[in-house]
Amino acid sequence: MLTEFEHYLATQANLPNEAIRKISTLAMPRILRRNEFIFRAGEICRHKIFIVNGLLRTFNTTTAGNEHILQFSPELTWTLDVESYDRQIPSYVSIAAVEPSNILLWHKSTFNTLLTEIPAFKKLAEQLISRNIYHSRQRMLTILSGTPEEKYADFIRNYPGFLSRLPLRMIAAYLGISIKTLTRIRHTQLQR
Repeated sequence: MLTEFEHYLATQANLPNEAIRKISTLAMPRILRRNEFIFRAGEICRHKIFIVNGLLRTFNTTTAGNEHILQFSPELTWTLDVESYDRQIPSYVSIAAVEPSNILLWHKSTFNTLLTEIPAFKKLAEQLISRNIYHSRQRMLTILSGTPEEKYADFIRNYPGFLSRLPLRMIAAYLGISIKTLTRIRHTQLQR
């Protein structure tokens, strides 16, 4: 598990081997079963999470039981609930595995120490934050102004590999459309 992460760090940041080893050594490996939670809404997000392999989802469930998926996090990406993590307050979202997943965790104090001690790692973290802000803005614009067909086309364009990994109900929950609408869109596309 650490080998994949170390390769990721070597290719994503200009880090010396000693720094890569230090970051890896402080990681807590965890194996998740399908649908296993890292934390639930109401709990505090206490860790930075790196997905070595597998797929996670960040979501909120309404009182009526409807799920709204904010984000999918595939292998070789990071995730967390930023507000809960930064402010150490209960989260409004849950993070759970969509499929069996291997992850690495760093407690907030440990991660902050790494950022202070390894400037190149801090630079990587800042670049990831910038990319995440850009991606979130693009997603919001698509969700707010796109038709269901445009939302689905954007999803396919950005995440072509997810179609075979996700049930339709999760894709619909991510797009903010009903499963009936998603089924209609897919049926129309297949007839073309």
